[in-house]
Parts: sequence; structure tokens; C-alpha cells
Amino acid sequence: MNEILEKHILSEGVKDITVSSPHIARKRKAGQFIILRINEYGERIPLTIVDSDPVEGTIRLIFQEVGKTTYALGDLEVGDEILDIVGPLGKPTHVENFGKVVCIGGGIGVAPVYPIAVAMKKAGNEVISIIGARDKDLLIMEDEMSSVSDELIVTTDDGSYGIHGFVTDALKELLDRGRDIALCVAIGPVVMMRAVSNLTREYDLKTVVSLNSVMVDGTGMCGGCRVTVGDDTRFVCVDGPEFDGHLVNYEELILRQGAYIKQEKESLDLYHKCRLDKLAEKGKINV
Repeated sequence: MNEILEKHILSEGVKDITVSSPHIARKRKAGQFIILRINEYGERIPLTIVDSDPVEGTIRLIFQEVGKTTYALGDLEVGDEILDIVGPLGKPTHVENFGKVVCIGGGIGVAPVYPIAVAMKKAGNEVISIIGARDKDLLIMEDEMSSVSDELIVTTDDGSYGIHGFVTDALKELLDRGRDIALCVAIGPVVMMRAVSNLTREYDLKTVVSLNSVMVDGTGMCGGCRVTVGDDTRFVCVDGPEFDGHLVNYEELILRQGAYIKQEKESLDLYHKCRLDKLAEKGKINV
């Protein structure tokens, strides 16, 4: 049950796993996510479903090791099992033939934007994708994004690959060239999505962002993932995860994402210490 069948390392701290989950594989749509719990003592975390194979009964998850649970997930190997996987959760991406769509992924945000680009392409859209990272070594899924895009633009903050600059620089150049773009989908760090939304607002370009707020139950009951969109309080898990990028209160979202930084650091430090102790017990390292 929920066995890890494949595992790959995409870049430093970014893991790609294929997990057996037949029911979710048959049901999932672009934009949806799962919530998993590694073991009975673990916390629940959301991860976007990057891809699925209904025939094989598998789902693909890509994640970055940033906290205790993602590090623990990254330590699992092929053959290990994940205790709980619940999904598919959230509202699927609204997909139709808009005409020309720009799909933007920043950092690990390339993973969740990929299934949306796939769906948009299948619906007959012309897909222009912009992906970016701090440097070449942190860039992920370039070939896969290229395969589903009519045009792929790559940016790096340090100029080590592709265009020297941010995804917003590439987007602005597209818009200034008068490209007849109907929709922009942007996923990545909150500051990146805010920057994209601020830019597209100037061009009156409809923009959708996918939010990854603090989430616990995934059913709208705990309220941990609430976010202000326009004049309304919305829950990312059941009302989203996608919202109008021009209406999201990003400043509030940033504050809420930082609410548990101290506790998260303490938990991660303790996990690393326990991990080192276990390796020492097995004689794999000297401490």
C-alpha cells in the first residue's frame, strides 16, 4: 500500500518519487494535490500530483527537502511505504481552449505547473512556458516542460543558463512584444507569484496562481490554510489551490507562512540529530 516504486534526484534537495496509489491515479486532474503522512507520528503535508498513470495505478510526486517531513520523505527508498495518502484534493485547474497561455514555474514551482501545461496543451492551447531557478544546477524538468510547450523560455537569477534574470523579465518581454496572451498561470515562491501578478495587472492579463499555505486536514475544517482573496476569506484546500492572482493578499500569506518557522526549525534540527545518531549506531558514520 502506497509503496515507493521509483525514486530520482532532480537537483540538490529535490526528489522525484513514483508511488503506488491506484484510486488517486484514476481520479486526479491537473492542479489537484494529495496530503500524506509518512508514519503514525508524522505530520500531514500537501504535495501536488505532478503526473499519474491510471493503468499502472501510480502517481508522481516531486518535492523539495525544506522541513522535517520532506527530509524524512526524501530518506525513504524504493520499496518503502508511505502510511497515508489522501486525495485527490482541491479543485482541478479550469482548462479550456483559451488560445495562448503562458505557464510560469519558479524553482520547485515547475513541478506543479507541469501538469497544468500538459492539460492546456491537450485542450488545444498554444503554450508558452517560462521556467526559472537561482542557477543552472537548481533547474528542474526542462525537457519535460519543453515537450509540452510550443515555446520554452529558461531564466536563471545568476545568468549561469538561459536568460540572465527573473521569470518576470522574460514575461515582460513577451508582453511588450504584443503577444496575444489570454491567460497566465504562475506557480512558485509567494514573492515570485506576487511579482508576476503585479506585472500582469499592468497589462490587464488574467492571472491564476496556485497557493501552498500551511495545511493540516485538507477538508476545510481546521482553517489553517485560510487566505484573503479580494474581500473574502477562502480556504486553499477546498476553495483552491488556484485563485485570481490579482486578488490574493500576498502580504498576509507571507506572514501566515512564517508563523511556525521557529517550531519548524526545532523539529528539523531534532530530526537531523536523531538521523545522525541512528547512522552512528549502524557504524556508518563516526560522531
